[in-house]
Amino acid sequence: MTEALKIGIAGLGTVGAALFRILSSRHNMLAEICGREIVVTAVSARDRSRDRGIDVSNVAWFPDPVELATRADIDVFVELMGGEGDPAHGAVKAALDRGLHVVTANKALLARHGVDLAERAEKKGVLLNFEAAVAGGIPVIKALRESLTGNSITRIYGILNGTCNYILTRMQKENLGFAECLKEAQRLGYAEADPAFDIEGHDTAHKLAILTSLAFGTKVAADEVYVEGITNISIEDIRAADELGYRIKLLGVAQRTASGIEQRVHPTMVPTHSMIAQVDGVTNAVTIEADILGELMLSGPGAGGDATASAVLGDLADIAKARPGHQHGPALGRPAAHLEPYTRARMQSHEGGYFISLKVEDRIGVFAAIAAQMAKNGISLESIVQRPRPTDTSEFAGKTVILVTHATMEASVRAAVEAIRGEGYLTGEPQVIRIERTRAN
Repeated sequence: MTEALKIGIAGLGTVGAALFRILSSRHNMLAEICGREIVVTAVSARDRSRDRGIDVSNVAWFPDPVELATRADIDVFVELMGGEGDPAHGAVKAALDRGLHVVTANKALLARHGVDLAERAEKKGVLLNFEAAVAGGIPVIKALRESLTGNSITRIYGILNGTCNYILTRMQKENLGFAECLKEAQRLGYAEADPAFDIEGHDTAHKLAILTSLAFGTKVAADEVYVEGITNISIEDIRAADELGYRIKLLGVAQRTASGIEQRVHPTMVPTHSMIAQVDGVTNAVTIEADILGELMLSGPGAGGDATASAVLGDLADIAKARPGHQHGPALGRPAAHLEPYTRARMQSHEGGYFISLKVEDRIGVFAAIAAQMAKNGISLESIVQRPRPTDTSEFAGKTVILVTHATMEASVRAAVEAIRGEGYLTGEPQVIRIERTRAN
């Protein structure tokens, strides 16, 4: 049998410990499948005395991950620390510059430094694998980098954050408010003590930027993603969506247009009958639209120690199976030098239209004034409904006006809403949510 593949793991948190445990318990099976053993020979973590449920007494311990990357007797450096800066960044650079393969689950690192790291890997002829960085255990990176070769991708979108999907699912299924669902997500460990990175959409944006690069052959451009989180989604929005035949999901959407690439993250209404509307809880899903294949949807566990460790293990198995002299493919699907500069698409009409909810005073002329502002801004309405607000017992008790538009420009919608705001009859903040038309149903 070929000499064992020696790996070093930097980061022994939930994912690192799960990976170590799987590699230990399935050692013989992996050796048979890969044609060689995969052996952990070194690790790095901040606290050596912490009980992680694994026995690391027989492996070399490095308190500094950069030292692990530069000095340990390993073939592969596995980075599971997280964060776009040091020590993760410095350690991965050191490993690649040394000529080690690297496997990482760090979406923030790749969103910020992915092109540079890909160039370093290519220069040394080693692999930079990152299946676990996007959508947990779903093999979407491999699909984009390998399985869909030759396809021209037009759009990729999906549910990329389990925390947000869990919150929105509970709001819809149990008629609960946002704050209550967030608190429960924190209790269950689905949300951090400070959940802002997840619920404000930044985690999804990092993942989307990586998918965009792979799908469209552009440089990673995380700063070019329009980002809007779910903190303003109310139970009233959930109910209204349900009545109109929609579910609200936080989607990351990237699509090619005639003027460039569009990247956006925001709450989205999707038809109840669509496949992505049925993706509940902490599950993730990614849909890819391509010219040859058509539409492909991948769904599965998006987070958690075992799901993420499974993706890391798949990357390690690919390295273990490669034979000496094997020409490794580029990390981002094509050579880093051939990646096109990211060009943001010019604003265009949103095909799915918009859902607009307005809390207004109950007085004569309001309904007509709203319709007039929509017409003034060139917005065609699919439907407009007004209803009383039975839960509002204050002196400002009034109505909620719900509008659904046809395809229109975002700027037109925002201008109309601002004009309505200035007319003085709103009693609460307006809500604007995009409607995404889906093919899968």
